[in-house]
Amino acid sequence: MGVEIKESGVTDHEFAEMEQFVYDYLSASVQTEDDGGRMRWYPWHSADYRFNHIKNVVDLARKIGKNEGADLDVITVAALFHDISKLEAPQDIHAEEGASVAREYLTSRSDFPQSFVDEVCAAIEAHSHQGSLAELPLETQCLIEADILDKIGANGTALMLLRMGYESRTHMDAARMVDRVFQRGRDHVDRLESDTAESIAHQRLKRVKWFREWLEEEVADMDAERPNTA
Repeated sequence: MGVEIKESGVTDHEFAEMEQFVYDYLSASVQTEDDGGRMRWYPWHSADYRFNHIKNVVDLARKIGKNEGADLDVITVAALFHDISKLEAPQDIHAEEGASVAREYLTSRSDFPQSFVDEVCAAIEAHSHQGSLAELPLETQCLIEADILDKIGANGTALMLLRMGYESRTHMDAARMVDRVFQRGRDHVDRLESDTAESIAHQRLKRVKWFREWLEEEVADMDAERPNTA
């Protein structure tokens, strides 16, 4: 996934083992559920999608953290574990459940300092925080900002279009659906604290805006009502 961890307390080998554990855990969360896993009926809530989201958040969190002077070890491990319980726990407690899984892993399979484990788990537990990010530790802030950024931009647009196809919508709805990505992204930008995250967000929102405008130019009567064929 292109992440290098050098000259730090977390080795490349340790990170690779954690990464494999997270993927296996997500896969097992789906396989052991009678109904195929929580929200399995939406393809992007599969183990593969969730793991891809996690990798995106790891990359984004490290980029933000590096520019903002945060502890990259804490950020990387917290980002890797932040959604590990997403497919098995209710939305409102998946952060706490994820922190519990991470704590068990870090204390039973490694000899990291307790302070490190506590910081990682605190960031995971707080990543669903809906209030101001200014009141949070820098590492937690970077994780939340990365989680937000993965939902907007080209990736967020692609996921919205995937949802349209799954719900049997036509391309005539596309501009309106992409606009939802743009508006949601603008709302999220207001929560960002770091200059790095804000810069990434504005760049991604530009792409969504351009795509929406191209759709409106190329598809006739994009927002028009369909003719009555009865």
